[in-house]
Amino acid sequence: MKNRVSFLVLVIFSSFCAYSQSIATSPYSLYGLGSLYEANFGLTPALGTAGIALSSDGFINNKNAASLVDIPTNNFFFEIGGVGIQSSFEDNLRIEKRNNFQFSHFAFAFPITSKSAFSFALTPYSSSSFKISELKIPIIDGNNEYYYLNVMGTGGLNNLDLSYAYKLSNKLSLGFSASVLFGNTTDERTYTISNSVTSIDKKVNYRGIRPIFSSQFKINPSLTLGLNVKSPTRVNAVKIQSVTVVNDTGSSSLETDEQSDTDDFYLPLDIGLGFNKSFKNKFNVTFDYEKSFWNDTNQSDMYGNFSDQEKFSLGFSYQKAKTSRSYFDKIKFAAGVHYDTGYLEVDNKKINDRNFSIGASLPLDRLSSALFISYTYGSKGEITNSLIQENYHKLSLSLNLDGVWFVRKKLE
Repeated sequence: MKNRVSFLVLVIFSSFCAYSQSIATSPYSLYGLGSLYEANFGLTPALGTAGIALSSDGFINNKNAASLVDIPTNNFFFEIGGVGIQSSFEDNLRIEKRNNFQFSHFAFAFPITSKSAFSFALTPYSSSSFKISELKIPIIDGNNEYYYLNVMGTGGLNNLDLSYAYKLSNKLSLGFSASVLFGNTTDERTYTISNSVTSIDKKVNYRGIRPIFSSQFKINPSLTLGLNVKSPTRVNAVKIQSVTVVNDTGSSSLETDEQSDTDDFYLPLDIGLGFNKSFKNKFNVTFDYEKSFWNDTNQSDMYGNFSDQEKFSLGFSYQKAKTSRSYFDKIKFAAGVHYDTGYLEVDNKKINDRNFSIGASLPLDRLSSALFISYTYGSKGEITNSLIQENYHKLSLSLNLDGVWFVRKKLE
């Protein structure tokens, strides 16, 4: 286990030293499908990502499809966003830094009838990008023989989300979503032993569909409860691989674009609960609790095991007056905290994530068009023999444009 742990640390630092401008925002993208990406729309990033019980009256709330019924009649929401991240990675010996900017989401939503609504969203689901150069690894413990490893990995999965919401009553609404996952990862590696070089080029294509059920219940105008259930899903995988050996006698191809089924990846049952409470239509408190049952997938990674994951999110917001002549009064300010236990356990330690955030919603017109901006500071992992600590600063920008459609002109 110690050799495996030491190799993990070497791989992590080699990856971000040699590939500092990768799409992945964390060296922990080496695991599974890569670094899982949670897209959050509107002001949600500033609320510690809490939003299961929030309304969609001012932005597209992708945390709960049932909220879509709150989009005003004849209105059309269009939203696009991006994230800038500055990260530093630290162990007992050194610190490395990385800067990155990436697309976060594209979405639109609109009411179909007075009781139903639809949304479309495209977001990254995971990303994996790393590079290892001339990593020296002993062939046998205690032996002076070594081989050299070079690896380059890229790719990730995308998420196409289609959602439908229906209002059963003035208090209860339901949401149904189909999360379509698709994408691929590539892994190109060479093993050098004496005068022999073995090259393995592998590409794995993934695809899967994940059903999601959600609901919101308005106990009264100031208190809302939310539920979000993501079904366990099998992500199908197909591998295409080529293997070439070069030595003193020449070059030979052992495999050329050989296609075969490989181990599928399993996503767990996810359950999220949330509540939202407003006070005098000015101050708002929202809280989410989410649990992912990774233990039930019976999966493990090369460097650790998947285990149940819990997330706690708490957010606060304040807006003096939604309708006012003063622009400053219409700005909504927000702050939040978030704690994620993580789903991977390495050397009996979880890779947890904790952060706090602040932000604001800047209105652009008399409708719901707004620019959402938030800042998050967080830390992932810890400095141990088996893990490194990642500290990050994240700036999230999201633009929501609100248009009124299908309304006849009163004057010709």
